[in-house]
Amino acid sequence: MRTDTDRALAALNAPDSSLRLKAALHLGSNPDPALAGALIDRSATEPDFFVRDMLTWALTRLPPAGTVPALLAELTSATPQARSQALHTLSKIGDRGVWPAITPALLHDPDDEVARAAWRTAVLLTPEEARAALAEELIRELARGDRDLRLSLSRALTALGDMIEPALRSAVSGPDEEVRAHATATLHLLRDPEAGFDLAVTAATRTVAFGPGSPAC
Repeated sequence: MRTDTDRALAALNAPDSSLRLKAALHLGSNPDPALAGALIDRSATEPDFFVRDMLTWALTRLPPAGTVPALLAELTSATPQARSQALHTLSKIGDRGVWPAITPALLHDPDDEVARAAWRTAVLLTPEEARAALAEELIRELARGDRDLRLSLSRALTALGDMIEPALRSAVSGPDEEVRAHATATLHLLRDPEAGFDLAVTAATRTVAFGPGSPAC
């Protein structure tokens, strides 16, 4: 006879996302360490954002001793979503001991969602003594991608605090115009987090185009 857990596991593959959401909620509300693998596997393929988030929540309800090693193994998966979701879940678990697994390869992953998740997770988990090295890696990603990805990087950089300012100032004087603009916008956000990214980009673009004496500065 099938149990409620058996039915919930089967429902993780239902065509209706609302059924999958309810199934993930049930599994998280009734945590069973034996189900970690099934939850991680589903996270790697689940197309719905809200279901993925519920799967992450369900995984955080399990003992980290069992889930963290399985999540770390996902970081080398050939499936980008498996890597990004594993990073996201690790950030929610918050085990700072896993920070060495957030490698430069992940920080510079060719998939934007993986890189974005790696930036956010690294900033949360990297210890103080390794944050300077992390900053150097993140600076290399300036001017990558679209507006939203650049905003994600700026948020990660500003979360490192004032220690990032020298590296940003160095990038502002570099040869690449887009890197200079992104670095300048990030400096604006570092000084005034309430300014808003789009306003910071506008000000940065004028600064790069007309010099530091332009009206927008």
